[in-house]
Amino acid sequence: MEEYTLSDTTGSATHLTEYSNKSKWRRNAVIGLSVAVFAMVLAVAIALPLTLNSNDSSPAEPTTTEPPADPLERARYIMKRVPLVDGHNDLPGQIRRRWLNQLSEVNLWDDLPTHTDIPRLREGLVGGQFWSVYIPCDTQYKDAVRQTIQQIDVTIRFVKQYSGVFELVTTAQGILDAHANGKIASLIGMEGGHHIDSSYGNLRAMYALGARYMTITHNCNTPWADYFGMEDEESFEFNGLSEWGEDLIREMNRIGMFVDLSHVASITMHAALNVTQAPVIFSHSGARALCDHKRNVPDDVLERLVDNGGVVMVVFFTTFVCPEERVDDCGIGDVADHIEYIVNICGYGCVGIGADYDGVELLPKGLEDVSTYPALIAELVTRGWSDENLEKLIGLNLVRAMEKLEEVRDSMAGVLEYEEFISRYDSEPETNNPCRTPTDEWPSYREDVIVFEDIVQEMKQDKYANCE
Repeated sequence: MEEYTLSDTTGSATHLTEYSNKSKWRRNAVIGLSVAVFAMVLAVAIALPLTLNSNDSSPAEPTTTEPPADPLERARYIMKRVPLVDGHNDLPGQIRRRWLNQLSEVNLWDDLPTHTDIPRLREGLVGGQFWSVYIPCDTQYKDAVRQTIQQIDVTIRFVKQYSGVFELVTTAQGILDAHANGKIASLIGMEGGHHIDSSYGNLRAMYALGARYMTITHNCNTPWADYFGMEDEESFEFNGLSEWGEDLIREMNRIGMFVDLSHVASITMHAALNVTQAPVIFSHSGARALCDHKRNVPDDVLERLVDNGGVVMVVFFTTFVCPEERVDDCGIGDVADHIEYIVNICGYGCVGIGADYDGVELLPKGLEDVSTYPALIAELVTRGWSDENLEKLIGLNLVRAMEKLEEVRDSMAGVLEYEEFISRYDSEPETNNPCRTPTDEWPSYREDVIVFEDIVQEMKQDKYANCE
């Protein structure tokens, strides 16, 4: 068929007439077709309500299905509805140890020699994860801040690199939104107060980079808090917290960062609970009554969580789950026992999950890696847990505590930042720390400012004396 265009104005009269006649035919055909389609739509619109109201019609298919009866399938059903948020995973530390933070050298889709990779996270139906930013205690008084920033950086980078799987979030609502979008909500937690090098400014900077909890100590004292090992020595340096440490808890409340009490002495747990206005967390701890390790939470602290609204995220590390004589046969049931014991003390609202994968070597049988969370939830299904209480355990308790944390932050919007320098005499290692800038060049402590002012006054007096 010959083609006609609007620019074809030089065609013969015959061709133009043919084009005109064909155009009329096409217009008439289009009009007829439109009328027919309209009539069909109208007929369906009239017939559909009649069909729906007919007594002879079959009932509509249900929009929801009954939860499965099989415990493992029931667990998966619940975990798809509500995000399982784990409080502690040390994959960033493994990336540093094994691959020197070079993401080009590792593929998280591979079957890695770690507890964690993407296929197993998917199999385990993980909905949210606090990635632990960990640096050793021997960085304290040295390059702790530098190494902390490096670990925050690698966490942000792998979340971004695998953005189809992970989503960096910093709020309670962000956890729920990421899960709804099929992503693993990724949060950052700092495992040790030494990360901030005794500086409120550093704390605020880490928060700005995305950190949403800080463990007050690791396996060492900070210059303002006692760690769990001090209980064995029965010699506390600060009776829990120094005055500067108490103000740090207040500053964490003010900015909206969780106070994490895993690793601290029980006296420090109580000291922090005496100060905080917001819920605390134990990102990876168990019940001390079932396994008498100082890393676990004693009953008198569990009782205080009822009023505080805090959450104990139960750890999977065998040493914290089972007594030494039972380490070899420690299993899923023992972790479930810790969960239920905590519930018996402070209720279904104070418990969560914080496995500590990739931060430990020994794990209970059946919980060898991140793919195994459904097996633990299935164990609790067999013990008669309701869907509602399982939803609280796996994520909603943490989300609720974080929402309260954010409310406290917002209520303190008018409170000024804490700015006080730590005292050089608050800790023996700080008294004559050679890694600090000398007093006469740049103040590093509160006392430096006073001493420096005294030096200035002496210089002025000497100058005036010479003038006389």
